[in-house]
Amino acid sequence: MPAAPESPHLLIPFAGRGTPECRKALHELRLPKLEALLSRLSLMHEDLQDDSTFSPPHERALAEALGIAAPDGQIPWAALEARRAGLDGAAEEGSWGIATLCHWQVGIDDVVLGDPGAIRIDAAESEALLAIARPYFEEDGIALHASSTPGRWLARGRMFDGLATASIDRAIGHPISQWSPLTEGARPLRRLQNEMQMLLYTERVNDERIARGVPPINSFWLSGTGQLPSDAVPTDAGPRVADSLREAAMRDDGAAWAQAWTALDEGGVAELLAAYNAGAEVSLTLCGDRAARRFGVQQRGLAGWARSLFQRASAPAVLEAL
Repeated sequence: MPAAPESPHLLIPFAGRGTPECRKALHELRLPKLEALLSRLSLMHEDLQDDSTFSPPHERALAEALGIAAPDGQIPWAALEARRAGLDGAAEEGSWGIATLCHWQVGIDDVVLGDPGAIRIDAAESEALLAIARPYFEEDGIALHASSTPGRWLARGRMFDGLATASIDRAIGHPISQWSPLTEGARPLRRLQNEMQMLLYTERVNDERIARGVPPINSFWLSGTGQLPSDAVPTDAGPRVADSLREAAMRDDGAAWAQAWTALDEGGVAELLAAYNAGAEVSLTLCGDRAARRFGVQQRGLAGWARSLFQRASAPAVLEAL
């Protein structure tokens, strides 16, 4: 007897985007594999909130799939990563955060958070800046650890207890004042960010970066804060996250976003459709700025096909509603 098909779950962040150019491109999308898949699946769950939440829909959906329950802005991504990496103290209850090195673009009226993915931080730069920053963080009771990604540190400290922080995916391209935590408990964090601005401004690493024509690294963004109870056992069998739309969505590059969607339709979405046709109980989660919608198999056969005729919506209409 052949083995039973797997039950794959594909999660797509930035499947819908409300920025002007991506929204304009959305109505020209032709996604035949997604159309075919949606015609076979039913809406199983919807998470609809406004776009002011610290935790965007794709992070909320991923947390739910992993069995993690947390308030807005306190999904413990850093604590989960630290536990999986076996870092000191990760097995204990405590608050962690992700400190992402970045370039703050200082304007006349605002300071805007640049995309860390666009400034190409290498491992040597990350290690050098970590050594410089560590004593300043330790003065505030924060222990810093390198992660497997250059320019991204894991931090542990009481400062993060109960501190809700905005995902970097929310904050990129916006004034930092719009997404910075403004509670009294966040004052030490804001002071530390300002100290890093002054400290990093004169560092040799940045002199070399400026000489190469790349933006200097002049501060950090804190996200992923929260506690992961010591007895919590998040599942390791999470969905496959297709992150190929993110870069274009962040730049509001409608043409590149549409091109990435076409490639995804011919790749990951086509694979999920093939798995469905092979009998797998597939799931598809589409995420936008406000909503995450999970589609799954409810009924196969003639009855399911007849039902889909009345529920069918075009892929652009589904994506626009996100």
